[in-house]
Amino acid sequence: MTIPATLTLPTSPELASAPGPFEGPEKLLEIWFAPSADAASSSVARGPRQRQGHGDWRGLRKVPKEVWEEMLDIVKCKVLSVVEGDELDAYLLSQVLVNPKKKKSCAHPSESSLFVAPHLVILKTCGTTLNLLGLHRIIEIAREYCGFTNVWRCFYSRKSFFFPERQMGPHRDWRDEVGFLDGIFGTSGSAYTVGPMNRDHWLLYLTSPNAQPVLSPDTSLDNGRLSLPSPGLPPSYQDTTLEILMSHLEPAGRLPFFHGESHIPNTRTGHELGASLSSSLGIDKLFSAEETRLDSFGFEPCGYSANAVIGSGLPHTKDGQPGGGYYTIHVTPEEGWSYASFECNVPLPSGSGTKRPDLPTLIRNVVGIFQPNRLSITLFVSTSVEDGAPTSDMEQKAWSAFGTDILGKGYERKDRIGYEFDGYDLVFACFERKGWVEPKQQITI
Repeated sequence: MTIPATLTLPTSPELASAPGPFEGPEKLLEIWFAPSADAASSSVARGPRQRQGHGDWRGLRKVPKEVWEEMLDIVKCKVLSVVEGDELDAYLLSQVLVNPKKKKSCAHPSESSLFVAPHLVILKTCGTTLNLLGLHRIIEIAREYCGFTNVWRCFYSRKSFFFPERQMGPHRDWRDEVGFLDGIFGTSGSAYTVGPMNRDHWLLYLTSPNAQPVLSPDTSLDNGRLSLPSPGLPPSYQDTTLEILMSHLEPAGRLPFFHGESHIPNTRTGHELGASLSSSLGIDKLFSAEETRLDSFGFEPCGYSANAVIGSGLPHTKDGQPGGGYYTIHVTPEEGWSYASFECNVPLPSGSGTKRPDLPTLIRNVVGIFQPNRLSITLFVSTSVEDGAPTSDMEQKAWSAFGTDILGKGYERKDRIGYEFDGYDLVFACFERKGWVEPKQQITI
């Protein structure tokens, strides 16, 4: 079920409040309040307002939409529409900018998403959004409306920015972001830089399961401190997240995301534009239609976002059905700072012959749509199952899949790096199109 929001996107005069290039690479915040949805079901929803409707909603899905919208006001985002899955809600977002001349805010074409499951929240925002400033409020919501007293783990990551000088708040510098997170999680958090510092690299902050987050003194939570479960309890399923971060798109990969000449008014809605693009580019065929609920949006004058809920929306098997999940796509197509991202946590088969693509096929299909000249791929995999034994099959497959020939003869691999964290393994690889020379940026800000 897709529920559109009432929201007016800006006309070109309003966009004057945000001159210059747009930052496509997103900030990705993921907060777990329990190791699984089943573990979250023991929480007691007690907020003053409970979400009305489906009787099977549990955990964080019981939080009313307007409460999440209040949190998103802090981040500077607005809701475009919502897909309600069996176990996951997927919100398409746009950025909110303030026009200092008119002293009013407006929605800006910006590719961002929010996912809410019973036990976790994922917030992925681009542009100059204030992603991390929503963290305190998310923790407060989880306790106030759901009765959660535990924070299981927190992850924050992003690609290196194109234009870091345009960021605001703690996002101006990676050290500031780390300092902000350390202020909440103390010595429980660890920060990493993955990949070459003089080219595209990936930044990651994650906490151990026995963190003790401390909130600001003005919080309504008791003593500003949350208790957490004892360390060592693993998720009840293997948590796997694939990210493909693509930049310097070829013209054939960029031009479909421009929606007509600026002097010709477009009569289609953003959702109609999004559905048309999804069909013409094959985005709606990445997974089978029978298990996919796709919500997509085409921005004016350019840009695209999509959220998809696959199956139940969660990776664990249920009633004999294979685990599901989500994928999300964001596209900033302007020449000079073109960028597209794909993120997915759907369990994938080991080989062909099933309705779902295997890992190499999915990667090749996505790269074929957007045709980047440079891309990085990350696969983040939990390494424990219910009996506590290590599970290395997926990361071994990823290490092999990220071989030099995964994208064919047109690309060359620049890096392949592996990390072992507390409870998770990471495989990172960076590729460039053969013969491509990175152009020098000539942008006046």
